[in-house]
Amino acid sequence: MACRISELVLGCREPEVLARFWCEVLDFVVLGREDDGTLEIGPREGFGGPQPTIILSRRDEPEPGKSRLHIDVNATDRDQDAELERLLGLGARRADIGQTGQESWHVLADPEGNEFCLLKARINPL
Repeated sequence: MACRISELVLGCREPEVLARFWCEVLDFVVLGREDDGTLEIGPREGFGGPQPTIILSRRDEPEPGKSRLHIDVNATDRDQDAELERLLGLGARRADIGQTGQESWHVLADPEGNEFCLLKARINPL
């Protein structure tokens, strides 16, 4: 038996702001709130399904250095260009990490500057 990813934990200054953003991006809902401001977001069916949940853990200061982990997303119901416009409308912004312009993906940042990529392939929703 192998492990699988059940949760991703993201330290952030404003969990509520990032929860709104990522819930819109991923069609997730808030699954739980802790007294310290930490939020768990995930698919409507809750924890334990095929998709991991995301824990947005309140931090006063960002972690030092560049994050070594980022999220990749794929559109499920539209092409990449339409999804890019949707994500930018939600508050994502383009991020320059030295791309050549020939990549098949777009590098973006969420409202707190966490980088993520919008890939080209459209995948079927779960």
